[in-house]
Amino acid sequence: MRHATAATETMDNNSFTVTYLYKICAHCERLSKKDLGVRIPGPLGNGPSRFIPEKEILQVSKVDLRAQSIFEDAFAALGRLDNISLVMGFHPQYLESFLRTQHYLLQMDGPLSLHYRHYIGIMAAARHQCSYLVNLHVNDFLQVGGDPKWLNGLDGAPQKLQALGELNKILAHRPWLLTKAHIEHLLKAEEHSWSLAELIHAVVLLTHYHSLASFTFGCGITPEIHSDGGHTLRPLSLSQYCVCDIANGNGHGNNLEERRSSHQVSGEVEVLMERMKQLQECRDEEEASQEEMATRFEREKTESMLVATAEEEECVQSRDVSRHFEDPSYGYKDFSRRGEHVPTFRVQDYSWEDHGYSLVNRLYPDVGQLLDEKFQMAYNLTYNTMAMHKDVDTTMLRRAIWNYIHCMFGIRYDDYDYGEINQLLDRSFKVYIKTMVCSPEKTTKRMYESFWRQFQHSEKVHVNLLLMEARMQAELLYALRAITCYMT
Repeated sequence: MRHATAATETMDNNSFTVTYLYKICAHCERLSKKDLGVRIPGPLGNGPSRFIPEKEILQVSKVDLRAQSIFEDAFAALGRLDNISLVMGFHPQYLESFLRTQHYLLQMDGPLSLHYRHYIGIMAAARHQCSYLVNLHVNDFLQVGGDPKWLNGLDGAPQKLQALGELNKILAHRPWLLTKAHIEHLLKAEEHSWSLAELIHAVVLLTHYHSLASFTFGCGITPEIHSDGGHTLRPLSLSQYCVCDIANGNGHGNNLEERRSSHQVSGEVEVLMERMKQLQECRDEEEASQEEMATRFEREKTESMLVATAEEEECVQSRDVSRHFEDPSYGYKDFSRRGEHVPTFRVQDYSWEDHGYSLVNRLYPDVGQLLDEKFQMAYNLTYNTMAMHKDVDTTMLRRAIWNYIHCMFGIRYDDYDYGEINQLLDRSFKVYIKTMVCSPEKTTKRMYESFWRQFQHSEKVHVNLLLMEARMQAELLYALRAITCYMT
């Protein structure tokens, strides 16, 4: 206790840093091992992410006062600071919007009870085998009085939640197949029926956690030391990487290969900037016809289905996760392998701004506004930099990333030239995007490192925010259109 008191007294009363907490934990661990002979669990990985050096993440809390304040508020409100927030801390403006929205969905007044909200989060995260999010919400579910029997499997939950399984499955993997018949089935299920307001709340939660699972895998988020899968009593080897990390290319064994490849990508930023300049000049000189724009969209949509989602290796199903959903074989890859056609969803006919936003706000007040602010924050976020270059307008690049994701879901913007995508997004980047959005559980460190090799980690986290929000909006558009069709 004397050591802890001394350490506390040295802390600046007006400062809160994650680094400080890490040092206290490390000190207590050394004290217990040395003086008490107690076996203390050690972290299974190095820091909040397997992909991003711990020192870069912790540096944010030291130099960015806004991030520091947000971390402090989150810790005070929840009694914890999760690793997702630490990684999002690279972009404090976005993190603030994200935490505000998530808090409203989970804690504030709404159509669904608190334990239903966390259980739906479990169902959604489990679709992508995201044990990190599942474990997080299992604990929260129990804390708000949820029935432990529900955690034995989806068949132990109420019929009302079981009925949501089909919607969860379709939204996660093939949202274009959603119809008003699916909505009608939920709203007219006699004693197990959902109200429209409850269904809107559930849809927002499902899409939120599907996309957050993408971010979790896309940034290599690791469990906190106190969580399941976040600690071990065994001595760690190979620089504290577990065997599964090495097998998936997440260890340090590829450093020589990475150093060699760094010479091959020298100048990639300049090449990308030159392409952006040329595309802008072509835009100013000549505009493609509507027919040509439609052809380019269909071509890009078809090509996007042929992009492989990493290596074709089967992920091991976790019993603790898979029991929370049905039909584990159902996924995006089955669709693309059969060569089926993704129908075109024209944003001009149904958009978030003109249709979805007002529907959500009407049935679940304030949430439409919160979601809209979060979408806009991710889409418009810029520091006008690209790697080491400053004063760069990245609008064209951000729009290409966002529209490519929507294109994979069949969503078309009539005023966008999809020919720009192939000029701005190379093959390795497309593989990463496709995997992270459609099969995020397959994302590896090798894939993360294979695109934009000269860019900063903060820029890659920004990419993940774009992918996450674009995916969420795509799912929402299909769900809200189906609900609108039912209502009319």
